[in-house]
Parts: sequence; C-alpha cells; structure tokens
Amino acid sequence: QVQLVESGGGLVQAGGSLRLTCTASGSTFRFNAMGWYRQAPGKQRELVATSGGSTKYADSVKGRFTLSRDDAKNTVYLQMNSLKPEDTAVYYCNAVRVFVHYWGRGTQVTVSS
Repeated sequence: QVQLVESGGGLVQAGGSLRLTCTASGSTFRFNAMGWYRQAPGKQRELVATSGGSTKYADSVKGRFTLSRDDAKNTVYLQMNSLKPEDTAVYYCNAVRVFVHYWGRGTQVTVSS
C-alpha cells in the first residue's frame, strides 16, 4: 500500500524559507506526477506545484517556490523562499499513478507577519 509521508513544515517569519519533503513508501513503480497542494482555513485545496512531464506552478508561488524530484528515492521536495503570510496552509503531498491519486496527511506551514 502506497503511503506518502511529509516533513519540513513549521512556523517561520515572513521573508523566511522552508523546505518540505515527501517520501513515498510501498511503491515499486515510478509515479507519473508528484507535487504539492495546500489548503488554507476556509478555502479549497489548491495546486502549489506538480512535476509530471514538466513542472507546473501556481501563479502565486512562481519565482519563490521550487519543486524537485528524486525518483530513485520516490521523494519530492518543495523549497519555499520569500514566504508570505498568505502562504499559511496545510501542505499536502500528492502522487499520481495511472490516474490514481495518493495523498499524504499534510504538514502545517505558518508564516507570521
């Protein structure tokens, strides 16, 4: 059974940086896509960044966040720089294999002003 485990969230001041890590276990195959979504209180879950054939970013994070993958380790990273209070949310790791989506349990990122 595939499990995604996130780490790296926390509390940071505006302008600071965090790096999120997500590792998939229980999988012997390469995922078609891996990436991150986030959900702020009272809002819908939204795409942050995903990497399939190419890497796609939400407009709100372009130039500040960088997604990278290590397929040998089934791991995806999200380097978040120049964080803003509006980046505060629970960040969820997402992996896709043949239209099946897998989700992590989420990691809280809080950016103080």
